[in-house]
Amino acid sequence: MTTMSSDDDKPIGTSAIAGSPKSSARIIGSAVAGVSELALFHPVDTVAKRLMATEAQLITISSPSQTFVNLNGAIFRSAALEGPLSKVTSLFPGVGFGAAYKILQRIYKFGGQPVVLDRMTRLYGAEFDERFGHKTGRTLLSATSGSLIGIGEVALLPLDALKVKAQTAPEQIKGRGVVDIFRSEGLALYRGAGLTAMRNAPGSFALFGGNTAAKTFMGVGEAGQRATWTQDAVASCVGA
Repeated sequence: MTTMSSDDDKPIGTSAIAGSPKSSARIIGSAVAGVSELALFHPVDTVAKRLMATEAQLITISSPSQTFVNLNGAIFRSAALEGPLSKVTSLFPGVGFGAAYKILQRIYKFGGQPVVLDRMTRLYGAEFDERFGHKTGRTLLSATSGSLIGIGEVALLPLDALKVKAQTAPEQIKGRGVVDIFRSEGLALYRGAGLTAMRNAPGSFALFGGNTAAKTFMGVGEAGQRATWTQDAVASCVGA
């Protein structure tokens, strides 16, 4: 006989997201998202990193033309005097490291969180339902599993560190192979791992918890109802 929670008459310990996609769909979808994000936002990330790494004053209030020259040099570096196409391609340094990091990150994060969530639901779903109620319980399970995944994300930190080096100081890794870089840099590539984990834990908690809370509010997951594209987009924005 199925035990029911007292607050909203839902089965205790049921899956947090009813009708969730298969693992293969999660992995493929995460990989596509990673590639799309890289193509669209890697240049923006490069511009941001280069501006942050520039110590010289860029803005000259009395001379807009000098400000333009300063920004052009800081953003495009060696391609500052080249044509538009060369300038655009200059914003993709470290795209190999960026691709490896972003695709693996998305597969790990959005493909792995449902796996951890399913496991936690089987082990602790009934307890969470009984203590917090079905709706709040499944939101907290989703948030907690996301937080654990976020902490583990620091394993990919070296790829992000090398991407940043390629964007801001390419001379440090120019002509060096990946194996040589990892061998010589060693644990230095994990510099800041503790702070990254401290940032990722609450960030992923809010990301996945907010996503699930929004879907719950819209009735997604009840009686096997699948989210529409619009509902997924809205839930993602709420989680972010």
